[in-house]
Amino acid sequence: MNVFGDALVYLNDPFSWTRPGSGILDLLAQHLRISGAAVALALLVALPLGIWLGHTGRGGAFTVALSNVGRAVPTLAILTIFAVTPIGFGPTATTLALALFAIPPVLTNTYVGFRQVDQDVVEAARAMGMTGRQVTFRAELPLAVPLLMTGVRTAAVQVVATATLAALVAGGGLGRIINLGFGQQDYGQVVAGAIVVAALAILTELVFVALSWALTPGQRTLPWRRMRPKVA
Repeated sequence: MNVFGDALVYLNDPFSWTRPGSGILDLLAQHLRISGAAVALALLVALPLGIWLGHTGRGGAFTVALSNVGRAVPTLAILTIFAVTPIGFGPTATTLALALFAIPPVLTNTYVGFRQVDQDVVEAARAMGMTGRQVTFRAELPLAVPLLMTGVRTAAVQVVATATLAALVAGGGLGRIINLGFGQQDYGQVVAGAIVVAALAILTELVFVALSWALTPGQRTLPWRRMRPKVA
């Protein structure tokens, strides 16, 4: 039997899902906790900073430079650095490393989203007597939502996929399935772990696409629904 057949056998075994501590369901819960905490931390840092920079028009070069540096530094290198600091190994180190990995796309897309808002809309809002805060959150933010959510979606998918590295630093998550498979030379288990992680990443993508669609202001049409011509 090939490795894909072994992977299907592993995934069809109920014990693989319910094994205490190392079953797929327990590891999935750990994976989601780590990923969710990392994305939330990244949003807390990147969204206010991106909104402020985009609204004021400052820091464009800083934002681009930070994005490039953030994408160039591998998460595993950050985990290695954390290992020789008081942070050490474990879920905290993984969460912080993944948050640093998620900040650049959120920050960049938020900044670009605000800068691409039509300045006529901004001036009209100011002419109506809106304060700077009202212009930011009532005029600019709704129009920046599509690009902003693209950054959030990109960050979330990247974090979910990269969180498998948590298993290398005693952080838990679905990466343990792959790690244990390599340790036991059970490549069917390795492929099974990869399938679960890939499926979770695709599901995350779909969830955030739906969320972006729901949050985008204006008339919305389902992507798969064709517009029917009106009959006179």
